[in-house]
Amino acid sequence: MKCLVIYSFALLTFLLSSFSLHKSSPAPTRWVVMNGGSLRVKGTTNINTFNCDISGYSTPDTILLYRGQMQEGLLPLRGRIGLNVKLFDCHHAVMTADLRKTLKAKEFPQLKIIFISLEKFPNLSSRESKIKGTVDIELAGKVKRFLVDYTFKLDNQRNIQLLGERDVNFSDFGLTPPRKLGGMIQTDNKLSVEFKLTLKPLS
Repeated sequence: MKCLVIYSFALLTFLLSSFSLHKSSPAPTRWVVMNGGSLRVKGTTNINTFNCDISGYSTPDTILLYRGQMQEGLLPLRGRIGLNVKLFDCHHAVMTADLRKTLKAKEFPQLKIIFISLEKFPNLSSRESKIKGTVDIELAGKVKRFLVDYTFKLDNQRNIQLLGERDVNFSDFGLTPPRKLGGMIQTDNKLSVEFKLTLKPLS
């Protein structure tokens, strides 16, 4: 009888602890990255401005948001996108070749954006939800962490349109901005980076 009581107590403790663990660790919110995303960089030289982009991102990826599991005031976010640096198009042959060479496209063909966290869960019932988040950007063999400005909004198909914006520097990744004609044309160190993704929520 005593053994039965001890066994029952142990079983009850296990069930309660399992329930508590399950309750405190809900399944993550899942967003599938759909076809059609893009990345754009905007820069300036001492004589003009330029825009270079990678369009038609089509690699299937899943982003996980651990809602309700705040860590140091932030929601953990997991997932990444990888873009082929050789697909950058500056709409000018010489400028395109210069950017790809500067970014060491042959040696490091992938630019990666690794999602780390969000400051809060986006309010998708509003027209737009502006949130800050953290990402790691891997470029030319170096990784640097940035705080990104996000805009979330729903489209007519109830998919999430995600816009991320951040200024970075060539020097952040140990790169020297392109120069031409003996240094007469100089590219500024700063680049404005903008990426757009369409995310499909999974139930």
